[in-house]
Amino acid sequence: MDMTQHLDFQALPEGCIANVISLTSPPDACRLSVLSRVIKLAAESDAVWDKFLPPETHEILSHSATASAAKFKKELYMSLSHTPVLIDDAAMSFSLEKWTGKKCYMIAAKCLRIAWGDTPQYWQWKTLPNTSSKVNMNSFDEVAELQWLGWFEIRGRISTRMLSPSTLYKAYLVYKFTEGAWGFENNPMVVAVSARAYGFDYECPTLSEMLEGGELKHTAILAHPERISNNEAHDQKFPSKRTDGWLEMKLGDFFCQGGEEGELEMICCELIGSKSGIIVQGIEIRP
Repeated sequence: MDMTQHLDFQALPEGCIANVISLTSPPDACRLSVLSRVIKLAAESDAVWDKFLPPETHEILSHSATASAAKFKKELYMSLSHTPVLIDDAAMSFSLEKWTGKKCYMIAAKCLRIAWGDTPQYWQWKTLPNTSSKVNMNSFDEVAELQWLGWFEIRGRISTRMLSPSTLYKAYLVYKFTEGAWGFENNPMVVAVSARAYGFDYECPTLSEMLEGGELKHTAILAHPERISNNEAHDQKFPSKRTDGWLEMKLGDFFCQGGEEGELEMICCELIGSKSGIIVQGIEIRP
């Protein structure tokens, strides 16, 4: 006689089903929701999607004037995974990586250390068109446009405590060019990401000392992909096109274990060749 007993998953209480689904992932929960009405109710419940949201989500959103007024946790998750929200007086934006729920940030250009950024002769701060519209209300309202400069230096920082633990992060410079941009095809940039002590001083060591010490290498070509020849060196990095129409250059990786007391520093620089016409939106940190 066959003594095997089969458990009917749908016969379990909704709370038990929700608890099981919460141990999976957001994509799994979406796939499971199509199996039956009973499972759909559990898979879309707040009990499940609250587990997928980072514990600090509501604290982070308390610093935003543009946060979603979502009634349900799944609605909030989906909103944050598709549309970043501005936080800390538009100093940065916050969003979620849609497959995992890991935290993502973009640091606005106005909060980056841009060499000569306060000198109109070299950099001008401009308002993006349509940032007042409902569609673009979560976009940074100000970007930095390079007029002309030889010393190109952009550096950013973010506390490692703000990042999701046990996660490999990548940092990207987000930018585009004016029609008359020049000087970026033949001047490879130094790009780097490194952990620093909390509250570190940008001048210790100075950028020149790091370059002279051989710690940093010129490997990144920021030029628009259409203007980069096919015979560039294999050890060089090139930008990628984003779905929002901007370009991004990977600056480096950082594995956040969790619990670190420090800051992540991100660098993009080139100190010799003259250049003009880059528009900087910010630096994005995401898994």
